[in-house]
Amino acid sequence: MGMVSEFKDFIAKGNAMDLAVGVIIGGAFGAIVTSLVSDVITPAILNPALKAAHVENLKDLKTDSGILYGNFLSAVISFLVIAFVIFILVKAINSMKKKEAPAPAAPAGPTQEQLLAEIRDLLKK
Repeated sequence: MGMVSEFKDFIAKGNAMDLAVGVIIGGAFGAIVTSLVSDVITPAILNPALKAAHVENLKDLKTDSGILYGNFLSAVISFLVIAFVIFILVKAINSMKKKEAPAPAAPAGPTQEQLLAEIRDLLKK
């Protein structure tokens, strides 16, 4: 088998395609969450706190020694939003999955007492 046909088989496998789709959708999802945090959450929730700190942007928050803790806070907020949205999506997908019917119980065989009684009866004969 030539290298080209091996490569074609590798690409055609479902795992490679699923991974490619996941990466593309993940990138688009990251842009949506970034916009949600910077355009919705920060102005709606954090603006009063930022105005009290006399800062216009969360990333501008820093200590007197120059530590930019605003960047860290922004990253934490983004992470929490992403984690929460993924949690909601996974929960929704799991609820949509079909509930698998329980496997039929194995036919009940004779109990130990029944087997011992049969052996006793066979020995009596």
